[in-house]
Amino acid sequence: MEKQDRHDEPGQRGGPLAGLKVLEFAGVGPTPMGTMLLADMGAEVVTIDRTEPIELGSPKTPGFDLIRRNRLLVKMDLKQTEAQACALELASKADVLIEGFRPGVMERLGLGPEVCRARNRGLVYARMTGWGQTGPLADRAGHDLNYIALSGALHAIGREGGPPAPPLNLIGDFGGGALYMAVGVLAALHARQQTGEGQVIDVAMVDGALSLMTAFFGGYASGRLSLQRGTNVVDGGAPYYDVYQCADGEYVSVAPIESRFRRELYEKLGLDPDSLIGKDGPAERHAVKPKLAEIFRQRTRAEWCKVFEGSDACFAPVLSVAETAQHPHHVARGSLPVIDGIAQPAPAPRFAGTPSPLPRPPRRSGTDTETVLPRWGIDAATLDRLRSLKALQ
Repeated sequence: MEKQDRHDEPGQRGGPLAGLKVLEFAGVGPTPMGTMLLADMGAEVVTIDRTEPIELGSPKTPGFDLIRRNRLLVKMDLKQTEAQACALELASKADVLIEGFRPGVMERLGLGPEVCRARNRGLVYARMTGWGQTGPLADRAGHDLNYIALSGALHAIGREGGPPAPPLNLIGDFGGGALYMAVGVLAALHARQQTGEGQVIDVAMVDGALSLMTAFFGGYASGRLSLQRGTNVVDGGAPYYDVYQCADGEYVSVAPIESRFRRELYEKLGLDPDSLIGKDGPAERHAVKPKLAEIFRQRTRAEWCKVFEGSDACFAPVLSVAETAQHPHHVARGSLPVIDGIAQPAPAPRFAGTPSPLPRPPRRSGTDTETVLPRWGIDAATLDRLRSLKALQ
């Protein structure tokens, strides 16, 4: 990935979404993550930050809040009607508006989809919530763990005989929320090319988490998926799909679901594949797992990496966040560039024809207030009035 000038003009950075204008109302978790995906692909994102700090999500040092990278940050007091009018003017210039408030908040601010789209019929208006815009839980508070609990995902994750295990906030916030929001925005922009009209997108994390569980709903309906966690192939129930501790206390992962890859795993472990394949399923797991665990405890993680180097045994070391940047595969692909001293994931996916630029580091809230607003069409008199009211910071 080529070095990018941190001071280049927004909209001239390249990437598949170059020229797309996105107005984001600051939030936490899935909203900034989903917007980051669009910004990483070259969209110009202007974020309206609150004048009061958000309780959750943002580290005290802005440079470490990596999912807010690639933004232009404006700080505005949306409790003031003049600031609301300014935000509405910005929405009239945007291709996409993204907000993550509870249902009804944007309407109370005079910035609901009907008002914004009356000024800008092409506007794609994405609304991120946990429970959705409608339904008995729509107005209730919640977080990732609650949404995946209601989707069936949390119940399915954990060891046999143990409780459900919280899997970070990857499934609800980032998988079911951020990714589905980005896909929805891109789909709505494609539809706009045919119709000339934008539309409102109801992005509910619980919906996204349910969607991620589609294959497992099919498995349950067919009788192939057991509701007892830790007993299915991909939840750690199979001895050949699990993590094992090594002599140094570190862990490795093995996942050769196909028998030809499993044969290679057993051969590398010094076992007879013919004595195990076909006898290592759910019914035999309690006999086979201890055997594999005993073997893996005989060598360190590094030693096992050498044993499996170049093999198709579906093996990988279990790395911590601190270790990933040094792995040769990530190094060769430039997957974790260092930006302002912080190693961070590169934009994904990768585009051959319109590569995404190197991310800009996160900026301090309000940094771009004085430069962005005039460029987005806010006149000098309006800016002076907002400053006199202390509606801008």
